Amino acid sequence: MKLQQLLLNSKKQQKTLLSTDNFMPAKANLVLAFAQRTLLEKVCPFDLLKEIYPNAQIILCSSSGQVSNNCAIEKEIVVTAIEFDKTKIIATEFDILSNNNIDDLGEKIKAELFSKDLKSVLILSEGSYINGTELINELIKRTNKLIPIFGGLAGDEFSFEKTIVGLNANASSGKIVAVGFYGEHIHFGYGSEGGWGDFGPEREVTLSDKNVLYKIGDRFALDLYKEYLGKYAEELPGSSLYFPLSMKENSESASVVRTILAIDEENKSMTFAGNIPKGSLVRLMKGNIDKLIDAASTAAFKIKTASKEKVQLALLVSCVGRRIVLGDRVEEELEVVKDNFGENTILCGFYSYGEISPTQKNVACELHNQTMTIAAIYED
Repeated sequence: MKLQQLLLNSKKQQKTLLSTDNFMPAKANLVLAFAQRTLLEKVCPFDLLKEIYPNAQIILCSSSGQVSNNCAIEKEIVVTAIEFDKTKIIATEFDILSNNNIDDLGEKIKAELFSKDLKSVLILSEGSYINGTELINELIKRTNKLIPIFGGLAGDEFSFEKTIVGLNANASSGKIVAVGFYGEHIHFGYGSEGGWGDFGPEREVTLSDKNVLYKIGDRFALDLYKEYLGKYAEELPGSSLYFPLSMKENSESASVVRTILAIDEENKSMTFAGNIPKGSLVRLMKGNIDKLIDAASTAAFKIKTASKEKVQLALLVSCVGRRIVLGDRVEEELEVVKDNFGENTILCGFYSYGEISPTQKNVACELHNQTMTIAAIYED
C-alpha cells in the first residue's frame, strides 16, 4: 500500500503533506476527502481530484473537523489517496432522499458488494436524515453478520444544518457511499472507546419509538434527565453533549453511547442519534477530558497489540461531541493515537455525527456516539 496526503484550500491550491515511496497518483485506487460542508460546496473539488487521481474511486464527505497526519484538525480539505498493491475495491452509492426505503439500500449493497472474498465495508453516510441504527442493522442483515463494517455519519461543523457526501461527483445531500475491500492481502483492525464515566443508577426504558425516548421507569425522560443535570439543564440542548446516555439492549449486551440530538419540552421526550429500544437499560454519563484522551489511546493500543503487521493507514472517526468537550485539547486525542501506532502509520479521518465500528461481541458493526473509533488498514 502506498499513500499520499494533500491539503486543498478554498482557492484550489494544493499542499502535499506526505507521499510514500514510489506513490504514483495515476495508480491510486481510492481517495478520501474530508472537509467542512461549506468549503466543499464552495470549492467543488471533484474535477480537480479526478485530474490528479484519474483512476481512483473518489469519495467526498463533509465533517465537523478533518484530521490530517499532522495530528491536527485542518482548515483546508484533507485528501488522502491510497494505492493498493493487491487489493480490489468496489464502490457504490445510494440516494436516500430519492428513495428512503432502507431495504432497497441493503439490496443494492448486497447485489453490488457481497461476495466470498469481501473482507470489510467502509460506509460514509449523510448524517442529517438517516437513522443510524436502521442503517447498520440493514447492513448487518445483508452481509449475514459476517463482514466487519466501519465508517461514520457525515458532519456539518457545529451547524447541524445539512451534511453532504459524494462518490465520483461533488458532494450533495442524501448520499450514502459504501466501499468493499476484497482479497486475502488486505487486513483490518478495529477499536472504539469512549472514556465517559457513568453516574446515577441503571434504569429501564419503558416507552420509546425508535430513536425517541419518552419514559425511563415511571418518569418522563426529559424530566429525569433535567433532574440529574441540575444547573446544566438551563443550557439544553447544547449541554447534552457533556452528558450522553449509556445504553444496553439487555443485561448481557455491551453498552454503547447515545448522543442527544434534540429535546421536546411539550412531550418531555429526547431524540437520540441512534435507537433506544423499549426494555433497554440506560444510565447517564459525564465526561472527563483526561479520560476521553486516555480512551483514544486505549482504542489504538488494542489494535496495535492485536495486529500481526505494522498498520499503514489509520482512519479515525471521532464524534463532534468529543471535539466540543475537549475544546483546545482536542488534538491530544489524535496525538495519543499517533504515539501508539508510530510515525510510519498515516492518519486521516473526520469528526462525525455518528461512528460505525465493530464491537468485540459483534463482528459486524455497531453505531456509536461520543467515541473515538479507529479502523487500521494494512496490506501484507
